[in-house]
Amino acid sequence: MSSPEIVSLSWGHMKVKGCSSAYKDCKVWPGGSRGWDWRETGTEHHPGVQPADLEEVLQKGVETLVIGRGMSEAMQVPSSTVDYVKKRGVELRVLQTEKAVKEYNNLVGQGAKVGGVFHSTC
Repeated sequence: MSSPEIVSLSWGHMKVKGCSSAYKDCKVWPGGSRGWDWRETGTEHHPGVQPADLEEVLQKGVETLVIGRGMSEAMQVPSSTVDYVKKRGVELRVLQTEKAVKEYNNLVGQGAKVGGVFHSTC
């Protein structure tokens, strides 16, 4: 099962191939995607992305995880979250969201088992 390509990105708006609705923030993994609702885990820009935000994607058997920190990189990724992903044996790439989407789509094109969590505004 392959990861879906992100077909468009603009401020507050992301489209994933095969999905009829648009997302503000999203999670993608081999075979699927959904909106990323920070309220589920109490996430804020600071301290940032929590392990609980990533667990759903990590459970899909990804080998690489890409995190998009926002257009202005306002979303933090604390070292505890980085350590959590690395302890799972998953390669992690944390980038500004436009660069993160490009990296994610590049990995999709290579057939990698890649997942992502993307913040599309600040």
